[in-house]
Amino acid sequence: MSQHRSLKSASTLGAKRNVLKRFERVELLKKRDQWKEGDRVTGLRKTKPEA
Repeated sequence: MSQHRSLKSASTLGAKRNVLKRFERVELLKKRDQWKEGDRVTGLRKTKPEA
């Protein structure tokens, strides 16, 4: 009997996420020089993940 696809381990599901966590968005905005120290972390602008 085969294993249901929802039960596969996370390591085999290497799909690209299209939603970033807040700290990931801040890091990305820092790289793009669109965020500086002291800016608010709430209400961040929309960002697409790096390719």
